[in-house]
Amino acid sequence: MGPRSGLLGLFALFVAGKCSYSPEPDQQRRLPPGWVSLGRADPEEELSLTFALRQQNVKRLSELVQAVSDPGSPRYVGGLHRFPPTSTLRQHPEPQVPGTVGLHLGVTPSVIRKRYNLTAQDVGSGTTNNSQACAQFLEQYFHDSDLAEFMRLFGGDFAHQASVARVVGQQGRGRAGIEASLDVEYLMSAGANISTWVYSSPGRHESQEPFLQWLLLLSNESALPYVHTVSYGDDEDSLSSTYIQRVNTELMKAAARGLTLLFASGDSGAGCWSVSGRHQFRPSFPASSPYVTTVGGTSFQNPFRVTDEVVDYISGGGFSNVFPRPSYQEEAVTRYLSSSPHLPPSSYFNASGRAYPDVAALSDGYWVVSNHVPIPWVSGTSASTPVFGGLLSLINEHRILRGLPPLGFLNPRLYQKHGAGLFDVTRGCHESCLNEEVEGQGFCSGPGWDPVTGWGTPNFPALLKTLMNP
Repeated sequence: MGPRSGLLGLFALFVAGKCSYSPEPDQQRRLPPGWVSLGRADPEEELSLTFALRQQNVKRLSELVQAVSDPGSPRYVGGLHRFPPTSTLRQHPEPQVPGTVGLHLGVTPSVIRKRYNLTAQDVGSGTTNNSQACAQFLEQYFHDSDLAEFMRLFGGDFAHQASVARVVGQQGRGRAGIEASLDVEYLMSAGANISTWVYSSPGRHESQEPFLQWLLLLSNESALPYVHTVSYGDDEDSLSSTYIQRVNTELMKAAARGLTLLFASGDSGAGCWSVSGRHQFRPSFPASSPYVTTVGGTSFQNPFRVTDEVVDYISGGGFSNVFPRPSYQEEAVTRYLSSSPHLPPSSYFNASGRAYPDVAALSDGYWVVSNHVPIPWVSGTSASTPVFGGLLSLINEHRILRGLPPLGFLNPRLYQKHGAGLFDVTRGCHESCLNEEVEGQGFCSGPGWDPVTGWGTPNFPALLKTLMNP
């Protein structure tokens, strides 16, 4: 990489052990805000430093993303990636009729497959170089033994892989985390029989996930999985403007390369915080980035039957206070804002901001195996995100076998199709500020796109048909 102008400075400081800063006596009163002197660091202490340089030509990069990701553009290629040679397309079975009903005692892979109309044939072929990945942060780690037990218990009716193909980064040896277990188990059962990687990024950026560290790792690799799911996020206002823009630039680069990045929309509904004594909704990042596909959450209308879906009240969604509304969603968001009968007061949200989520999936009542124990009723958009990602990996499988490029950055195509291939979720509202003005209610779902469930949840045969066009 050639020289870049304007060093932004140090973005992350990760210390193997306790972090300390030892000023001279006359510097004590000039400690940075939030820092406490713990004495001198041990001379043998290892420091891992991440430097981020100011990026040039970001506007041109944004234009490139739109050009290579928009199927209506003459420059559309799905991203600047290499894709596999043409192979023979497998015949897809006739779709099932949606809306079938069955009893269940919690969401398992078989429930997911029944609701979203997957058959036993809807699995990876094992003959392509298709792959998918999830990322784990905050010292959350999965265990291979948990994944194997999960597939033994819940993977008996479809072909699958019972181990991760590759771990990139440091995999801890302590107890498994429920978050990490959930991500791996449902990415690999929804995107069944597809090679799966796990990116593990320990450490912190300002006590939160080191997203930049993970993204720089992706930027420096030439061979990557096509679909990446991330079930982590932070409040937009908890991150510095410089950092959030730098991370967003890396997300833009990933979109330009033809990667499909999915992020959970969050589990706090519209969110809530107080600004100058007034309540406002609180958007989440990276869910609010214009260059990722954000996944909201739903519940079954009847919690013990495979039925139509309604809003899961925790499903994150809203409008960014940092990023303006991208052109690809202008029509859909304008229609929602002009037609919804249940809009919150305008002072609570930035109506001109990037609106999210884009899609949704079931997020309530999952079974997970963690530390050798089957655990019921695990919930959150941390569940819906790997499920949706796995289904996109199956669609990539079909595209690769037909000689088409992988889906790449999905949003321009998704909004052009106006929700084709998705079950529209039109019932329910998510949570927000507990005050007299909004009484805990954020946005409500409705016909078409909405800032609670996006365009809706996947109907796999119909979504496959919609996304198989070049």
